[in-house]
Parts: sequence; C-alpha cells; structure tokens
Amino acid sequence: MALVPFSYNARSLFVRRSATLLTIVGIGATVAVLAGVLALQQGFETLFTSSGRADVAIFLRPGATNESDSLFERERAEILIKSRSEIALDERGAPLAAAERYLAIRRRKLDGGETNVPIRGIAPQSLVLHSDVIEITAGRPIVFGADEVMVGGALTQRIENCRLGDVLVLNTTPFRVVGEFRSGGPFGSEIWGDSERIGEALERPFLNRVVARLTSGTDINALTASLEGDKRVPAKVLTEKAFFASQTQVLSGVLLFLGGFLALVMGAAAVLTGTNTMLAAIAARSHEIGILASMGFRPAPIFFAFLLEALLLGVLGGALGCLMVLPLNGVRTGTTNFQTFTEVAFAFRVTPQVLTTAVLFAIALGLLGGAWPAWRAARMKPTEALRRG
Repeated sequence: MALVPFSYNARSLFVRRSATLLTIVGIGATVAVLAGVLALQQGFETLFTSSGRADVAIFLRPGATNESDSLFERERAEILIKSRSEIALDERGAPLAAAERYLAIRRRKLDGGETNVPIRGIAPQSLVLHSDVIEITAGRPIVFGADEVMVGGALTQRIENCRLGDVLVLNTTPFRVVGEFRSGGPFGSEIWGDSERIGEALERPFLNRVVARLTSGTDINALTASLEGDKRVPAKVLTEKAFFASQTQVLSGVLLFLGGFLALVMGAAAVLTGTNTMLAAIAARSHEIGILASMGFRPAPIFFAFLLEALLLGVLGGALGCLMVLPLNGVRTGTTNFQTFTEVAFAFRVTPQVLTTAVLFAIALGLLGGAWPAWRAARMKPTEALRRG
C-alpha cells in the first residue's frame, strides 16, 4: 500500500500558514495552561516528597490527619518518649526525641491581605533531629527560654515582621527575630521558637506531636501495631517521609482537578479550531484529493496523510505550549495547603513529566481535531473530488 509523501503534508501546512498558525497557537495556549497547573502541582508536591527521613518517626493522636488535628498532654508525650525502646539515644543517653507545638497564626502579607502562617514550638532536641534539613543563613539559632524566633527563608519576602531584627507580636508577647534559616522542605515556610514560650504566649498548653529518630532496624509496621494497642499512650505513627507525603493529597488533588477541568474546556475549543482548519483545508484541496485518488492512492493512505497533518499541528502546538511554560520554572509562589490551612511557599517545577504530559495532550488534541476531516477526505470519490475542485 503506497503512502502519500510526507512532503505533500508539510507543503500543505506551509501554504495555509495563517490557518496553521492559528491552530498551533490555540493548541499551544491550551497546553501551556495545563502544563502551568501541573508545574504548580509538581512544585508543591516536590517540596514535601523530596524531604523527610525514613528513620525519623512522627507520633500523632490516633485519627489525626495533620499536626494541628493532634493533641498530646505533656505527661503523655514524656511517657511516649521515655518508654519506647525504638527511639534512639544520643551520646549522653538521652532520647533523640522532641515534643513540639504546631499552630497557625494570622499574619499580614507584604503584598496585602492576610494569611495563616505555621508556627512551630520546638525543643532543644528538635534542632538536632532537623539539623540535616535546615541551615541558618542569617543571624543565629534561638536561645531556649527567651522570647525569640527564627524564620524560614520563604517567609521573609512574603510576610510582615519576618526579617532579621524585626519584632513579631504573638498575642501580646513580642518575639525578636534572631535568625533566618533555609530548608528545602516545608519547614522553610514556618516560624520556629521555644515551645514553652510560644505555648505560654498563645495560651496553648497542649503539644501537637512527638518527633523521634528511630533505632536502626526498627520495623515501622510493628511499632504502629504496638502503639495502637498501647493503653497508656495510644498514638498514630508515620515515618517523616510518609507524613510529608500525606500532607500533599488534598491540594494536589485540587490542582490536578483544576488542570483537568481547564484542559477539558480549552481543549474542546482547540479541537474545534483544529477540525475547522482541517475541514477548510479539505474543501480547498478537493481537486488535490481527487488527483491522489486517481493516481492510485487508496482511502487508507489518504486518511493517514490528513491525520498526519493533524498530528503535526498537535506536535507543533505542544512544542509552543512547552516553550510558553518554561519561563515559569523556578518562579516562587505561595498558596494555602488545604491539609493544614496554612501558607506554604514553593516554586513552579517544569519537570520532564510535565512536558511529556503536555506534548501527549497536544498530540491527542491534534488527532481528535483531525480525525473527522481525514475520514471525510478518505471517503471522497475521485470523480466527485475532481468535480468540486
């Protein structure tokens, strides 16, 4: 079965370059919107999933889905820390564990409006447990027992009174910002201070979680089963890596739904544009189709020839959409994490996965838009086509 030469399709697209360009731009814009939303979702998800350790455990109240849902009385937290042999010890024989507070405080943004900012009350062991994921970039760590805080670098350009030397008023207690730290994970969007001072200032007597480093070889599943049946301190336990991953589910789902919805609406318009372009091309090329059929080209090669043109439109539109979204890579933004209802700052990530999805979607749009016109072209009889031309 002889195929129509590819040069015929390329020449046809060039001759009708105005309609070709319109279709490519339509597909490209659709793809850029989809890729932009996916890059946003990838940036948010990567912020959490790229951090977290498998040998660090997070202990929460049974049934809690995040830290703000969890409450621990001080006595229960101390029993948990001191009674579990799975918790590693430091060189002094003290448990490598810390009971922390976590809550949201309402703060004004530098560009206007307000948002919930996460504040974490830490213990001295917290700095040891998190030493590999945070780096002090300015100032110094807090002094425990003092009204001091250190701020994640992602907040300094977004939230008022979060720069080094500023005074941050919590309830009625002023806290001095003495340090700025960098973290590749969600900690970079938090404010850290002494747990006792923050609890007193915000009148929060309860703790929210216990974080601990596990001994080598600890079976997290066995630990989970043991804690579920613990009469004194029942607790839900997750590795830090699993806990961070669980905090992305709601917002990631929302972003994926939004991207799918926008792609569906704009994709329908792009498909119609492509269909109209191809139908117009077929109407103008009826004489050429008749000649192809008279030369012995069967309906199937004619169908594939016009479908190839639609495929080319999709590929070119996908390439344009990818070029349009590439400048977003690394651009920092922020939004509310619907899991905790607090502000989280992150960067767009235009990953190979995003680009591959965008190109495949563009190809699908091109093929959907060109399938019907290609089928009509293949069904034309030579005499009918020559007569129309």
